[in-house]
Amino acid sequence: MVDAAAIWKTTLPTVLNGVTGRGVWAALNAARAIAVDEGVLVLGVPTADQELAGHLRMPTTQRLIEVTASRNAGSNLRVRIIEGTTEEDYERAKRRDAERRRLQQAEMTKLRAEMEAKTSWETVYEQLSRRYAAVTNKSLPQNRARFFEEGAELVAEARKGMERHDELSERNFARCLERLAQYADIPSTIVAAEVLRRAGEL
Repeated sequence: MVDAAAIWKTTLPTVLNGVTGRGVWAALNAARAIAVDEGVLVLGVPTADQELAGHLRMPTTQRLIEVTASRNAGSNLRVRIIEGTTEEDYERAKRRDAERRRLQQAEMTKLRAEMEAKTSWETVYEQLSRRYAAVTNKSLPQNRARFFEEGAELVAEARKGMERHDELSERNFARCLERLAQYADIPSTIVAAEVLRRAGEL
């Protein structure tokens, strides 16, 4: 097992000689090595000295620590600065990391689902436009009726295939209903009722 304290003990003097500024020196002297975890040297700064932590995160200082520590350890190391100087503090930081990743993953999943729903309704919207463009003699009510029948079935089938009915999806669904109503020259409420009936929601 890699001894984080031993690596830091041999790394610190070299880094101190390679930087200037009272704040950086104070930060380096306040830092404590907690662990080497999956190629990361974890350095902790006491809570009372957190204003010093920023000095250690400066790119030039962080890079000097990484290069020197890697040389002393005989393997490539990155450095991470956390609040606190104990194993418990590091475990707390890892739990926060895990929760942050969980929230990011949940947000990405939500965004992907919203994009998929939007893309699906966009496709339906475009199909309605193409099908209406293909209708001949649009002024004849019987031709608009045939288009409406086909369009209502298209939107209803898309509705049945949608797993999510959140606000964004509902707005895109409504947009398609409005487009069908406009083309068929039928009030949008009646169009919505017919599509929902076909989709099994009425």
